[in-house]
Amino acid sequence: MQSVHELNARYGVGHKIHFSADLNGLVTLEIENPHASAKVALQGGHVMQWNPRHAEAPVLWLSDQARFVAGRSIRGGVPVCWPWFGPHATDETLCPHGFARVVPWDVVDARPEADNTTSLVLKLVESRQVEKQWPYDCELTLTVNIGPTLKMALTTTNKGHEPFVIGEALHTYFQVSDIEVVRVLGLDHTEYEDKVEDYALKRQSGDISFNDEVDRVYLNTDSTCVLEDPGLRRKIIIEKSGSHSTVVWTPWERKAAEIGDLGSHHGWRHMVCVETSNVRGNVVTVEPGSAHTLSVQYSTESL
Repeated sequence: MQSVHELNARYGVGHKIHFSADLNGLVTLEIENPHASAKVALQGGHVMQWNPRHAEAPVLWLSDQARFVAGRSIRGGVPVCWPWFGPHATDETLCPHGFARVVPWDVVDARPEADNTTSLVLKLVESRQVEKQWPYDCELTLTVNIGPTLKMALTTTNKGHEPFVIGEALHTYFQVSDIEVVRVLGLDHTEYEDKVEDYALKRQSGDISFNDEVDRVYLNTDSTCVLEDPGLRRKIIIEKSGSHSTVVWTPWERKAAEIGDLGSHHGWRHMVCVETSNVRGNVVTVEPGSAHTLSVQYSTESL
């Protein structure tokens, strides 16, 4: 594993790109540039914060009860779900949403760009823990660009001699003023599986609004989504590529209490997940010698 000293010596640029470790030894990268600031945990390749300079409120939601512990997922930001989504198909003892979000990632590159953005490339660290759960010869990288927009690209490369199937998601938590006043646009007429009702197949009519728990997988869609928030007077635009599912999730009060780390003072009311994904009927087969990339760009505009 790369040490903080090694990382700062190789990639550090003063306060613009700086690595540090907490008391648990978890390494965090802090980025500052003229456009935005960001914070990334190397465990899980996890973008925890992205704050454009023009934003009056955080774009990403991070729970004030998030646990920064080795081998545990961090509640909020952009968890990387890979190589499966939800529970494992045959072994319920394995980590839900895959292992990528709870294992170390290495820094391959981190640098300021000529346009005053900052680029970062991370690679999943191979280990016995990973090999035991995923016995395929492959490489997983996450490319991130921090600027007035947040760009993320998750690339799976099959280096072996047999195909494999992946489920994947960028499980993004967005900060909202109040879940009951926001709506998600862009999925009208799209079929979805409703997990709250035992995966009943339904079709969206109009925009998505929230007055109870929502846990849906929208299928066969590459549409751009817009999260409108009149309380914060902004909209978040979610433009994706290489993704044919969109997951929309808000836990509501009962489920939030069961989960337990969704923030004090009804933290669940101030978050919603709109996830760029390939899950359920949209899982991806990666053939030998080929690569698949799921990517997304987040931007904000005044409402």
